[in-house]
Amino acid sequence: MYILDKELWFPPVEMANPDGILAIGGDLSGERLLLAYRNGIFPWNNPGEMLLWWAPPKRMVVVPETYSPPKSMRQFLKKSPFEITFNQAFEAVITNCRYAPRIDQDGTWIGDKIVESFTELHHLGYTKSVEVWLEGELVGGLYGFDLGHVFCGESMFSFVSNASKSAFVALVNHLRENNYALLDCQVYNDHLALLGAFEIDRSAFMQILKNGN
Repeated sequence: MYILDKELWFPPVEMANPDGILAIGGDLSGERLLLAYRNGIFPWNNPGEMLLWWAPPKRMVVVPETYSPPKSMRQFLKKSPFEITFNQAFEAVITNCRYAPRIDQDGTWIGDKIVESFTELHHLGYTKSVEVWLEGELVGGLYGFDLGHVFCGESMFSFVSNASKSAFVALVNHLRENNYALLDCQVYNDHLALLGAFEIDRSAFMQILKNGN
């Protein structure tokens, strides 16, 4: 495992330990985040704890070109009451992702510096959001890092049933329409699996990230 300082660099992802931790330390500046995501690396730690950088051996992904939502979600979307927008309320989305209650968790990894840096990167066009509205109220959404051909999903929230799932499907449809190769969901969880995401090897993910296919 590598220890980072103020110098802007990362070791090769193949140097990550078996759990996927590649390095510790460094900072969450916009420049470092850009370098990280462009090289298949992402930060993930609890606020106040040591900064960890990850490049897991398996990557949870969706292929927009071939994606089909679960049957129950397809049925819901036919009569959905939601309005979906893109990049209309980024700061509200990341703030809600930060504070939304989660099962078996006291909080999230989204600390002050993550909010600050991702918001700055949003103004530069690198981070994007999807918003879900119900009768004019923001009830769900997600945000992530846009690399042009790969979108790295970071977090989502939902205040009413199916709101975050609707944001997810809307994002995948948008990525398909714009010829993205992958939606990167980073690490496995049951919720993403139910939505249709699956794992691929890190080497396959890196090939797509670097070559676009």
